[in-house]
Amino acid sequence: MASETKKSKKEFFNKSCNDYLFGEEDEKGRRMGLEEEVDDGHCKFRSSDSLLPGLHDDVALTCLAWASRSDYVSLSCLNARFNSLVKSGDLYDLRRQLGVVEHWVYMVCDPRGWEAFDPFRNKWFRLPKIPCDDCFNYADKESLAVGSELLVFGRELFDFAIWKYSLVQNNWGKCEGMNHRRCLFGSGSLGSISIVAGGSDKNGNVLKSAELYDSLTGRWEILPSMHSPRRLCSGFFMDGKFYVIGGMTNPTDSLTCGEEFDLQTRKWRKIEGMYPNVNRAAQAPPLVAVVNNQLYAVEYLTNMIKKYDKKRNSWEVLGRLPVRADSSNGWGLAFKARGEELLVVGGNRGPEGEAIILSSWAPKSGSKDGTLDWKVIGLKEHSGVFVYNCAVMGC
Repeated sequence: MASETKKSKKEFFNKSCNDYLFGEEDEKGRRMGLEEEVDDGHCKFRSSDSLLPGLHDDVALTCLAWASRSDYVSLSCLNARFNSLVKSGDLYDLRRQLGVVEHWVYMVCDPRGWEAFDPFRNKWFRLPKIPCDDCFNYADKESLAVGSELLVFGRELFDFAIWKYSLVQNNWGKCEGMNHRRCLFGSGSLGSISIVAGGSDKNGNVLKSAELYDSLTGRWEILPSMHSPRRLCSGFFMDGKFYVIGGMTNPTDSLTCGEEFDLQTRKWRKIEGMYPNVNRAAQAPPLVAVVNNQLYAVEYLTNMIKKYDKKRNSWEVLGRLPVRADSSNGWGLAFKARGEELLVVGGNRGPEGEAIILSSWAPKSGSKDGTLDWKVIGLKEHSGVFVYNCAVMGC
């Protein structure tokens, strides 16, 4: 009898985990979980009546909000009500209110699909496979993280398409298309919104239009157009404003000016000479990242990190990258902001084979004689040396 009871509990635990991971519901198993009672010394109540038995919900919520995101799957298997709480997204709202943020890295470096890396636990998680067609699966793609979503832009058989991964639901769904569908655009995110600008349409026309995406509504809004059309450009938020730098107006003409969009006035301002590095058609868009409202960029040819001086509209060389960017004109390398640190994700070939290395550096730590103190925070072995897409999500 004891062994049968133990087996029954194990089966229910495994079923609950599967329900959370794959969205399936087993009402019989759910009722089994709700029928258990807990005695706290004063009264008896069902285990589902409290998020954490013995604690008031407000205290329990705070405790759970401070728990690591890596533990949410396990915790959801122990309490049906907490399972529902995670799926509702309310817990992530509370984390934002409390200032609890974990910056995870989402990336693709081999055909098996997207993976998430938790730097705090040094754990890798494989995301569900995107239910797209083969054309989208094998075509070039762009990505960005906004709110608790990961957007992946690509091309299906007849037109551009966007798939979005929901951190809350742990699944992929089709995202509403932009009003002016495009590729090779600049983009940046700020909280629950993101802006895309420029790029090329499916006929190869270079665009100067811009759109804002609200992850809370899942809708796109047309913004005023930039002064200049550009493709292969990069975008970012700094001091609450959106910027676009770099890019090309045609296959031979590069842009050294930048453009600033003020969300309050809804106007663009051109900044001459903001990005003096000249783009070539074979080069990747500018690799840029913003930490504490300070802009940094990678110079491909020299493998150096530069810092932007807002007042002087100039750049200062800080130090060398931990991996090479010049060998492939900046392609296959990710340069991102991860909280208060800069993150570089790139490949390395060594005696023991190929690996993707994740390195971080905190700008506030400064540099010594042009040397930056890069720290390896993660390693992905046997995954090649090329990073196809990368995004950082803070939730």
